[in-house]
Amino acid sequence: MIADARRGKFDVVVVWRSDRLFRSLKNMVNTLAELDALNVAFVSCTEAFDTTTPQGKLLMHLVAAFAEFERTTIVERVRAGIAAARRRGVRLGRPGVDLDLAKAADMRASGLSYRTIASQLGVGVGRLHGALNAKRGVLNGVDGAASK
Repeated sequence: MIADARRGKFDVVVVWRSDRLFRSLKNMVNTLAELDALNVAFVSCTEAFDTTTPQGKLLMHLVAAFAEFERTTIVERVRAGIAAARRRGVRLGRPGVDLDLAKAADMRASGLSYRTIASQLGVGVGRLHGALNAKRGVLNGVDGAASK
């Protein structure tokens, strides 16, 4: 869009909502400054943003600032909630799946691929690799480390 604006293909950008075009306040300010330098106006259909007027520009900046503040506040709260849950001992993420290591090792020894074994045992290939490598490491006297 900016490339077409530079070529003078249009003189107004019309959007349904401003959040469909801008990701952050910084992105909004930079994009609007560039559009302004190219003599391209910005208008939002569902919001009172019209950069052809000083009041529209001011309103646009205020709303974008509050939107960014809200986003960062939500991120902060989520991170605090996750940290509090971890302190309480809550295990986050996907529930673990039991893996029969002996059966997996036997299947691997019989020549089956990691992908086939993982599929038959209902685990991911990465989990299977990690578990078998850790088992090999313990058997070779290397605590939990993969051996070659």
